[in-house]
Amino acid sequence: MSKKVFEALKWASSFLTQQGRDENAGELLLRHYMGVSRSSLYASLRDELSEEVWQSFQKAVHLHAGGEPVQYIIGYEEFYGRRFMVNKEVLIPRPETEELIVEALKRISTLFGNDESLKAADIGTGSGAIAVTLKLEKPALAVTATDIAQESLAVAEHNANMLGAEIEFIQGDLLQPLINRGEKFDVILSNPPYIPQGDLESMSVVVTEHEPHRALFAGEDGLDLYLRMMEELPYVLRRKALVGFEIGAGQSEAVSNMLRTAFPQSKVDVVYDINGKDRMVFAEIEQ
Repeated sequence: MSKKVFEALKWASSFLTQQGRDENAGELLLRHYMGVSRSSLYASLRDELSEEVWQSFQKAVHLHAGGEPVQYIIGYEEFYGRRFMVNKEVLIPRPETEELIVEALKRISTLFGNDESLKAADIGTGSGAIAVTLKLEKPALAVTATDIAQESLAVAEHNANMLGAEIEFIQGDLLQPLINRGEKFDVILSNPPYIPQGDLESMSVVVTEHEPHRALFAGEDGLDLYLRMMEELPYVLRRKALVGFEIGAGQSEAVSNMLRTAFPQSKVDVVYDINGKDRMVFAEIEQ
């Protein structure tokens, strides 16, 4: 039997709450299957759902109750005002990463002024969210993106094509493909895996059983990939450069110290996110 929009929302909210999931997921899923905006959804609360939409919606709510992330069910996530395709091969872009880009753009302007010949690289690009956004927000930048997994690069390339961002994608481990090509960059950004392996037990199954572990975990303290990048960065940076990392809360001191050790002349800053957590570390480097 078909339902009215408000009845479907009420059912989903109550069912998801019982299952220990986010009750607001129902609204996102229903908007997706109805193909409407939030305001249109609320304007049509008394409308009948078609049988097809009601069936699809029920199935999706049960999938989410079982732990499947909403973004994988609907196939996309909004990031920086744009829609990025996501699937189980890539990490779902988080709002905190938008702050990394805002901060990077600000610092690129301050450090390089109106220089139009800058080269930037996004290391471990995943869905391509950082690389694509950087290119679209600052079209003069020449942007390269790397990822160890060809499956992730396929998603990133799709997003770049859909959003009209011209980016060079290279498969390889961290900065190795850039070193192999002998290329030098003015800007390196990365949101690498940074979760300590031990956190696996306490994390939500929505994350641990669905998002790719290669994009989440990095050794005992979560710092493995930053350490490796410190060894590789000197080979790929131009004389004056900006490096920006997203980090896990509480990792800023360790990552800042790594950067100061690798680049004693650098100016290193920790930037806090909107929730007051240490979320980014930037280094302005002159070597």
